[in-house]
Amino acid sequence: MLKRLPFSIFLSVAALIFGVRTLAAENPFMGEWEMTIPGGGAGWLGVREAHGQLEASMLWGTGSVEPVASAKIEDGKLVLTRKHEVEKKDSAGKKSKATITETITAQIQGGEIKLVTSKPREDGPGEETAEFSGRRQPPIPPAPDLNKVKFGEPIELFNGKDLAGWRPTDSKAINAWSVDGGLLVNHAAQEEGKPHKNFSNLRTDKEFEDFNLKVEVQVGKGQNSGVYLRGIYEVQVADTYGRPLDSHNMGAVYSRIKPTVSAEKPPGEWQTMDITLVARHVTVVLNGKRIIDNQPVMGCTGGALWSDVSRPGPIYLQGDHTGITYRSLALRPVLMTEK
Repeated sequence: MLKRLPFSIFLSVAALIFGVRTLAAENPFMGEWEMTIPGGGAGWLGVREAHGQLEASMLWGTGSVEPVASAKIEDGKLVLTRKHEVEKKDSAGKKSKATITETITAQIQGGEIKLVTSKPREDGPGEETAEFSGRRQPPIPPAPDLNKVKFGEPIELFNGKDLAGWRPTDSKAINAWSVDGGLLVNHAAQEEGKPHKNFSNLRTDKEFEDFNLKVEVQVGKGQNSGVYLRGIYEVQVADTYGRPLDSHNMGAVYSRIKPTVSAEKPPGEWQTMDITLVARHVTVVLNGKRIIDNQPVMGCTGGALWSDVSRPGPIYLQGDHTGITYRSLALRPVLMTEK
């Protein structure tokens, strides 16, 4: 038999539900934000409510999308805290690890989000602050019906002879890309005991909107690369054979979308990736297995050239980690989508 709740409890529950809904409706920070972080890198902020609590995740230039330590509204401003583990030296030069707290305060002005970051200096007393800004990310479109998408003829992005149509993303970094025996090879390698070398990624001169891209790549032991779609969404290329499913594995949209099944081959073997990007939804077929099926990408990934999800961009190959070898990259642009 069901028992009726006392009227006082009913009112409390109703007030709680109403309060959560009202907070969500009155919180202008809710949603996804495209940011340009201090230094000019691409960033992303996602704010939501879960179980009545405010939560936020951030992408700060490189690496993964990570939850912040705390998120709250104070005096109409969004206040976020992030924790960082850093290495500090004392007066005697002895090194030790320490955790510092970064505070980011955001407010909305004229349709933009304005942010200020403040954190203790890592190399001495005092604080360092910086201002940056962003804009609300356009809503993700509905999932496309890929059966109604018409693709054009394949464009061979790599001619097997030279680097025509490609250029480094960073003119100040070492360009270790070359053509060797008809293969596109990155010879990036660090030398033990010597200063760290900064190697460049490689991008196409041409920029694209929606497309299908077929890639053949040979991933050696411990190698790590990535194929960036529109210059902002990284499909991971790495030696992850035998590892548990993870959003950082081969074929994943890096830290965004985890494959549903493992399809990697052992290191040293040639692997194929069939990638479709339409209406900000990604499908990945790795070595003949569909591992991501028409899933939305919530925002840019680490290493993106910019955070704007609406603009066309290049295909770019990550080359700043380790060596890697590609032999085919063929792109078919979307011509039209049937209604």
